[in-house]
Amino acid sequence: MPVGTAATVKGISTPQLEQTGARMVLANTFHLHLQPGEAVVAEAGGLHRFMGWDGPLLTDSGGFQVFSLDAINRIDDDGVVFRSPRDGSRIDLTPERSMAIQRALGADVAMAFDQCPPYPASEAAVAEACRRTHHWLERCVASHGGGGGSSHQALFGIVQGGCFPHLRAESARVVAAMDLPGIAVGGVSVGEPVEEMHRVVRQLGPLLPEGRPHYLMGVGSLREMAIAVANGFDLFDCVLPTRLGRHGTALVAGERWHLRNARFRHDHSPLDPSCRCLACRRHSRSYLHHLFRSEELLGRTLLSLHNLTTLLRFTTAMAEAIGQGCFAEDFAPWEPGSPAAHTW
Repeated sequence: MPVGTAATVKGISTPQLEQTGARMVLANTFHLHLQPGEAVVAEAGGLHRFMGWDGPLLTDSGGFQVFSLDAINRIDDDGVVFRSPRDGSRIDLTPERSMAIQRALGADVAMAFDQCPPYPASEAAVAEACRRTHHWLERCVASHGGGGGSSHQALFGIVQGGCFPHLRAESARVVAAMDLPGIAVGGVSVGEPVEEMHRVVRQLGPLLPEGRPHYLMGVGSLREMAIAVANGFDLFDCVLPTRLGRHGTALVAGERWHLRNARFRHDHSPLDPSCRCLACRRHSRSYLHHLFRSEELLGRTLLSLHNLTTLLRFTTAMAEAIGQGCFAEDFAPWEPGSPAAHTW
């Protein structure tokens, strides 16, 4: 899922986003509450009409901002009090308030309000965050009207537990017992070593309920997605493709190419001949190098489109390989630069 935090994937128009192959987009409850406000979005007919996106939409709960904006918030069992990063005003975000905002936004999938502990954190601190997350989940379900909801909006619960296997196992048990339409794993890609992320993914895969979407939050690198899919995960989101694109970095066969580098100045070949994005169909590496050296905004858009297309080609290829019964052969050995990296 491309990340459209403020009802836009940065630098990308909705028609361009459709051309990447994106089928579902993520937006953020906290930031849309700040600007323009959920009332404005509701007046427009909901988030789909507001941003002109016809596909499914998922809204984060604001729980990640409990982690990322910890310097301007205060947490207790009732919820979180923020100081607005815009004007310093007080913002009270509770499970009930998060559900109300997400209902007003009208996303197809709403995420439960949770507490994502930082890395590193003590076992006691992570245990407390798990307890609070589970308590808040009960309140989210009650406020939402059950997991399926009364407004055709699905509610997903979130497993926490940091890097402590017993806390992860207990959180998976508690969240799975709520019998919600989908289940997510949070608290990864928050600064822990990548080996720890892989361990969490391998531990939790068998513990999550079958027949429901499994969502690994905040992960979008090719190798990590391949490992997660091998362990039963279906949904991902990450700001990585557009963030890299805005800074001049392209994803090509799993490698990161920095287009500002002088080696691309006289390279008039396509960025990636196997890719059908606008950047690869119409422009050369030399031209992209020129755009970034000249600080032209078009370069940011073109590389963001390419990186999104690359990730979506990769996930589509994994889905097709599963359907054809060859996922293990094509993707289990996947590493950047390996022969398997070029099969899609």
